[in-house]
Amino acid sequence: MRSVALLLAAAFAARALAIPQHSPWPGGIAVLRIPGMERPTVTVDGNNALVLDVDGEWLAVIGIPLDQAAPGTMTAIVSAPHEPAREIEFDIRQNDYEEQHLNVDRKYVDPNPEQLERIFAERDIINAALTNWRDATLSAISLDAPVGGRRSSSFGLRRFFNGEPRSPHKGMDIAAVTGTEIKAPMDGMVTATGDYYFNGNTIIIDHGQGFISLYCHLSEIDVQEGERVAAGTVIGKVGATGRVTGAHLHFATYLNGTAVDPALLLAD
Repeated sequence: MRSVALLLAAAFAARALAIPQHSPWPGGIAVLRIPGMERPTVTVDGNNALVLDVDGEWLAVIGIPLDQAAPGTMTAIVSAPHEPAREIEFDIRQNDYEEQHLNVDRKYVDPNPEQLERIFAERDIINAALTNWRDATLSAISLDAPVGGRRSSSFGLRRFFNGEPRSPHKGMDIAAVTGTEIKAPMDGMVTATGDYYFNGNTIIIDHGQGFISLYCHLSEIDVQEGERVAAGTVIGKVGATGRVTGAHLHFATYLNGTAVDPALLLAD
């Protein structure tokens, strides 16, 4: 069933609480109110979605893929103990992203066979961390900024490296000098660290229920895989490693295995 009222109620609740506003476009976040149920399980395209307990009411928080057709619709499957499953269909609005043209070392545009082997191996590690599901009870997913600095509006940009098209930009670039401390924006568990071909020195943190944050191009990594970190913990330092044109932090956020605009989740 489609329920515009549910979406409007969720958007109103999001304004008053530390949760994202309903932003139903590719790369955005859908916030759906789930009334009258025990703790529900919500799935979208076969992936579990995050649910929040807000003052005794359940809200589903769903990441919308950048490649989702718009305008269009998506369907969430909602189930709970002792109740039949039901569908909530919600509309996806158009949101046009601009282009970005960058010049980088040729090896990042046309990797050789040995480099490709490394890239594919690293992709498996990264994808596993970005799609990990760890059950947790959450009442808010608002994030503090991991580092101070000018924030670009680069999420979703259609990128061209040395004139060749590549996948859209799936994060926010925050300008900062090399060595600037990066802090965990929310409690979580470090699920992957490494020096990756494109991302450089990288940290991935699992905040629970498929809510994941990613930090790339670091000069230093100050945490270890499996380590639990509290909000405000220094996890690393800004750098210029991997495919970059200068020092900055690439900060990305994921819900139900899909990248969403971090600007929608930052508290300030």
